[in-house]
Amino acid sequence: MAKCKKAPKRFDEINVIPFIDIMLVLLVMVLTTATFIKQGVIPVDLPKAKKADKQDVKKELNIYVNAKGELFFEKEKVDLKELRTKLETISKEQTVVLRSDKESRFQDFVSVMDILKELKHEQLYIVTKE
Repeated sequence: MAKCKKAPKRFDEINVIPFIDIMLVLLVMVLTTATFIKQGVIPVDLPKAKKADKQDVKKELNIYVNAKGELFFEKEKVDLKELRTKLETISKEQTVVLRSDKESRFQDFVSVMDILKELKHEQLYIVTKE
């Protein structure tokens, strides 16, 4: 009797299990690294600017204006009077960084700027997103 050779089995489907495993590993890596990325301690949604210069700022003082109009000086909640007294004690050459939420009132921003101008602080940066 003659033996018949079997034809090789044809693969009509792609095995997607290894692909799913790789995608799950990548998803876990993205989610774990995304939770560690943080803009700052006080949540401020910065406005965007088309022509923003990146500056290397060293030893800066931070002033925040959040969406509710609350003022923060170096993570400490202050009002305008307290902000003025704190700014009076620092040097005029000290760099001040102002981060104002795009949803905050413009008047809050102007009030902080008035204090800085009145006290003759020239080293001022206003932070925006690109």
